[in-house]
Amino acid sequence: KKNGEEEEERKAGKRSIHPRNKYSDNPPDFRLLASLYPSFQSYIFYNRQGKPKIDWKDFNATRELTRALLQHHHSITWWIADGQLCPTVPNRSNYIHWIDDLLSSDIIPNYHRGNNIIKGFDIGTGANCIYPLLGASLLGWSFVGTDVTDVALEWAEKNVTNNPQISKLIEIRKVDFEEELTDQSTNNGESYTGPPILLGVVKDNEKFDFCMCNPPFFETMDEAGLNPNTSCGGTPAEMVCPGGEQAFISRMIQDSVKLKQSFRWYTSMVGKKSNLKNLISKLREVGVSVVKTTEFVQGQTSRWGIAWSFIPPSKKIISSHVATQNVLTFMLEGIQRQFSAFHVLQSVESFFKGSGASCKLNAALFYIDVNSNDLHFRVTVFEQIPGTLLVRGSLKPGETLVPDNVTDVVMSKVTIISIPAVGGCSEKRVLPGKSFHISQIRILSNYSSVFSIFFCTSVYS
Repeated sequence: KKNGEEEEERKAGKRSIHPRNKYSDNPPDFRLLASLYPSFQSYIFYNRQGKPKIDWKDFNATRELTRALLQHHHSITWWIADGQLCPTVPNRSNYIHWIDDLLSSDIIPNYHRGNNIIKGFDIGTGANCIYPLLGASLLGWSFVGTDVTDVALEWAEKNVTNNPQISKLIEIRKVDFEEELTDQSTNNGESYTGPPILLGVVKDNEKFDFCMCNPPFFETMDEAGLNPNTSCGGTPAEMVCPGGEQAFISRMIQDSVKLKQSFRWYTSMVGKKSNLKNLISKLREVGVSVVKTTEFVQGQTSRWGIAWSFIPPSKKIISSHVATQNVLTFMLEGIQRQFSAFHVLQSVESFFKGSGASCKLNAALFYIDVNSNDLHFRVTVFEQIPGTLLVRGSLKPGETLVPDNVTDVVMSKVTIISIPAVGGCSEKRVLPGKSFHISQIRILSNYSSVFSIFFCTSVYS
């Protein structure tokens, strides 16, 4: 590939790393780690440009890297036995930060308000116990980590007890399962015959803020070994189940229907983007109130996240007389399934850039910051119930809304409106779909700027 193409790919991947990830702007420094951790130094070699590298196909090298990163950046003492699944720290950190975003958002109400400790449930925590260790060390969360095999439970317990500064925050729970684990394939992608996932593991009257899971992605160990460029280990219990991740997450969905609001958020990592569509359809069928997805990127590897909830979303439709607030929120309803929050943000970015404004799109957090002269504001888009988006606009400190710039408009499509201070009106379509009646559009403006953003008190098909 040409250098320009590689640079573009590198930038694209960097944008997808969570902005609060320690490695977003500072990738792991192999040279520094090698100088500090002799056990890691033996796996370092240098390319022609003198850059330190490791052999990603060497399990021992990736295990030593994970140990060094956890010790250096998180003060976590960590190790796993040969053959157990070795996690990549940057990718797993992305998942933790995404859940933090979900918990911090106002998409659904927090019924644990007043309780400062977030409680998580890690399905199949593995010998590495990576999510409880990261969540406890980064954010002070408490965890129940579950697993089924003796070796996973033994090493998970060791990794907890070897870190007394956070050990009281983590409980390792054995999942009772009498049948023998197998890596045999099945032609029925919907079947799941493995250990209990949530039902039978979550205790009566237990409440959690979220569950998370790195599910068995594959149906066979042969399928799990198709990537010749990496070696992360992994046993059949960790890597495969009949029906693969599609069956596993489908069982999670079935369990969540019965547990309902025992969790604020149900979440899982997804290894194949092609599985998202079917999983979202299943969630719509069981009547969840909110579905959200994201992409996790580390280097050339992508994974996806899916989250859902049964808690009714917080709808903040402002009344028509509210004109001086610095945060306005409204709903877009009846949107066709192929369009997402990201499509709306792209349209907002295209519109304002076309008008000369400076825009910074954060795809991971689904918001865009717009700057024009002295006007600075943020547009954030959340998915509510399927087919419905919550759009929130917020001014930066020091900005105020102009109450006089309110216009009643009826259009056949959802549009962004720009009303220059001099007069006149232009419009740009956000996305095709059903007809909408948009009323009471409020303009953010500093009088001298031609840029504006739309807000309304009611949107309905």
